Amino acid sequence: MPRFAHLPDQRALIDRRVLGDALAEIGGGSESASDRRNAAVALLKKALADANAELARRLAEHPSRGLEIAAGHAFVTDQLIRLIHDFTLAHLYPGGNRSAGERLAIIAVGGYGRGEMAPYSDVDIAFVTPGKRTPWAEQVIETILYALWDLGLKVGQSSRSIDETVRLARDDLTIRTALLEARFVWGDREVYDAAAERFVADVLSLAPRQFVADKLAERDARHKRMGDSRYVVEPNVKEGKGGLRDLHTLFWIGKYVYRVRTVGDLVEAGLLTRRELAQFQRAENWLWAVRCHLHAITGRAEDRLTFDLQREVATRMHYADRTGQSPVERFMQFYFLNAKTVGDLTGVFLAHLDEAKGEKGRRFLPTIRRRPGKLNGFALDRGRLALPDEGFFRADPVRLIEIFALADTYGLEIHPLAMRAARRDAKLIDRTVRDDARANALFLDVLTSPRDPASVLRWMNEATVFGRFVPDFGRVVAQMQFDMYHHFTVDEHTIRAIGLLARIEAGDLGDDHPLSHALFGRIAHRRVLYVAVLLHDIAKGRGGDHSELGGEIALELCPRFGLTDSETELVAWLVRHHLLMSRFAFKRDLADPKTIQDFVGEVKSIERLRLLLMLTVVDIRAVGPGVWNDWKRQLLRSLFDAAEEVLRLGHIQHGREARLAHKIADLRAALDWPAEQFDAFVAGAPAPYLIAEPIEILAHNARHLAAMGDAPLSIDTVTDKDRGATLVMVAAGDHPGLFYRIAMGIHLVGGNIIDARIHTLDSGIAIDNFLVQDQRGKAFTGKQKLARMKRAIRQSLAGEAPLASQLADKPLALTRAEAFRIVPSVTADNRASNRYTVVEVNARDRPALLGSLGEALFEAKVTLHSAHISTYGERAVDTFYLTDLTGQKIVSKTRLETLERHLLDAARGPKDTGDKEDRRAA
Repeated sequence: MPRFAHLPDQRALIDRRVLGDALAEIGGGSESASDRRNAAVALLKKALADANAELARRLAEHPSRGLEIAAGHAFVTDQLIRLIHDFTLAHLYPGGNRSAGERLAIIAVGGYGRGEMAPYSDVDIAFVTPGKRTPWAEQVIETILYALWDLGLKVGQSSRSIDETVRLARDDLTIRTALLEARFVWGDREVYDAAAERFVADVLSLAPRQFVADKLAERDARHKRMGDSRYVVEPNVKEGKGGLRDLHTLFWIGKYVYRVRTVGDLVEAGLLTRRELAQFQRAENWLWAVRCHLHAITGRAEDRLTFDLQREVATRMHYADRTGQSPVERFMQFYFLNAKTVGDLTGVFLAHLDEAKGEKGRRFLPTIRRRPGKLNGFALDRGRLALPDEGFFRADPVRLIEIFALADTYGLEIHPLAMRAARRDAKLIDRTVRDDARANALFLDVLTSPRDPASVLRWMNEATVFGRFVPDFGRVVAQMQFDMYHHFTVDEHTIRAIGLLARIEAGDLGDDHPLSHALFGRIAHRRVLYVAVLLHDIAKGRGGDHSELGGEIALELCPRFGLTDSETELVAWLVRHHLLMSRFAFKRDLADPKTIQDFVGEVKSIERLRLLLMLTVVDIRAVGPGVWNDWKRQLLRSLFDAAEEVLRLGHIQHGREARLAHKIADLRAALDWPAEQFDAFVAGAPAPYLIAEPIEILAHNARHLAAMGDAPLSIDTVTDKDRGATLVMVAAGDHPGLFYRIAMGIHLVGGNIIDARIHTLDSGIAIDNFLVQDQRGKAFTGKQKLARMKRAIRQSLAGEAPLASQLADKPLALTRAEAFRIVPSVTADNRASNRYTVVEVNARDRPALLGSLGEALFEAKVTLHSAHISTYGERAVDTFYLTDLTGQKIVSKTRLETLERHLLDAARGPKDTGDKEDRRAA
């Protein structure tokens, strides 16, 4: 069957006969060869533009027909190459009686050879000659290449003899793989046939086992580069785990080992069933559609599905709203389900390959340790749990849970064919199975395993058994949240959090989480904690408060799992309040007694406090790389210690004094100063300052102030590797506007403030601590960059130039946050503190946001006592503790409304209406 026989209405794309006649007329003209060539290129350029326009129209009309569009681009490229070749030989380099060596075949390789190209894919071709290239062949090849380049195509090409082609294919895995998909395009067919025969005889005869091992190692390395998860929220459609390249790898292996010609031949080879072939083709078609849309939207070879593109692709592919899910979230859920299908197919494909090609007692793929022959009725096939017969799950559906419990208990892998059977039979899990006490006990054993629960739960999820057994969990499988904060889908985030909890308990992360590890030995409700981690995000995507809805789900599920009434109530409380500790730690002033009082009023018991801390830690850390840092660890530890002391002693002031004494003792040890010098520093430092700051920052501040002497202003910086940021310390006489001018100076040189603390010593000297990163989210470093920052802060404090105009003259690069629309909000609260008005601002994160908000506070004539900066991806949440200029709370309704208006204007920024032409800081 011809390669493009399935492509409809081919002549509407490009009519080679009509174009050939027009080229013949151009070639027969009397103009110079150069003029005729230029005229031919112009004709073909218009033909290519028309073909691309027609393919774009077809993609818009049928946005999910990915393979058809990919084939269309390859078909058009074929016709262009044939026309250019024929025109070149007929009119530019005609040969009378060419020798046997003056022959040439043009071969498509790689994806083009497979007959699949996105709109801006490379055109990968090979020019093959029977022997050493002749001057005629070199002229023809050069002319064809220049014509393709003039058409605007990106060409990857090689020019080799048959012997060179075979030799290089034997030595180079990449070349060998590209030639696996080689296809004759045009030229001398005999040369192509000779090259193809040599390739089969001399290259495909090489050790297939090594080829498979090499391709799988190459795949694993690629996955690692791309994040090593199918569930990263900005996936690469081509190279990522579960993407097109994984499907291509299966085909390459099948082609190399079994000589299959098409994907359909994998069924005949026994590597896929017909059902699995249909899944393969559906996933491939859908992923190709997404890739074609990406190229069409960006006008380039873009394969990464970034946030800004996800929304556009979802719209193009006609995804609509559903309750609790936006169109882009539904689109991305479908993406992850397809990526999961690719992973499932990979497992069964390799299992079939291993069974067919493995020698007796020896696996075709890398071996694992051997095991006994049977276990609880399950078979053991070369160290993997397998099924004794196809009806094993149907005879007792509880075995669908038991196989994973056994895998956990005995540290076994599950045979891919058993996984396939589990996927097939997962529908057997009905209400009867879900209510079965044995099934629930087995599930709870896996969930609370001291070994590696995350891996086994992930297998259970991939087999769809997890979602069938816990339908509420099934609703969040492959569900993403369209934001920059969460790096994984909800189900993957949850499983990662459970895995982290097990590692902390085992002591594997003792250095990172010493407090959480120590607490495991003191808690009375270990399994409550694991169940709470499982359920904390289970109600996402339903609309409404997922914490409250999750608490209701916990009340229903926990009794089924076998938990007691008191355990059930505790799980429900943890799920309802799983954001409580991070909210207090990151958005409230921990030096304010009212913060601790309010938090303890919610928690009420030490057991709850311990469980909540560990739930909070794994929830944050499982969000993704770079989210957890030492700063957050310190804030959570400070809140825990303060709350624990109150719960133990029953009096906040007593606990506060104990914390202060402990902090001073630690600081004394860290500084190792003479007693007189140290006592003088502590005497002039307010207690809230000493309590709020970590020991290392207090030590940095103390040394900075000691070196400052009588100078009116001092600026110092310290790189903090743990936090991935630079600590910028500014000491100066306190005065109105100090904070916002420092912030503006930092913004002027491209610094991004991720946290800020403001303190005034008894001497009247203000010490302001800023944690600063560069625009890439790294520590702000470099001698010259830091010198520029210090100079900018000095100029800003001296008022040497209007800050707003300087920032307006410095256009700031577009950020990924531009893809999100966030409506700014301002909330003032006079109950959160006994001494201060607490104002929280929610806005889209952008350069200079904090400086703009600080300037608004200055203009509103209020005194800023502390600022607490939290960033959740594209969303910034900045909390300010304020008084009026007399040191009193702001209670006037009119004054509060004016303050909120100032802050809202600053949060929006100029022209914050989605107009990307003006993205400047306030």
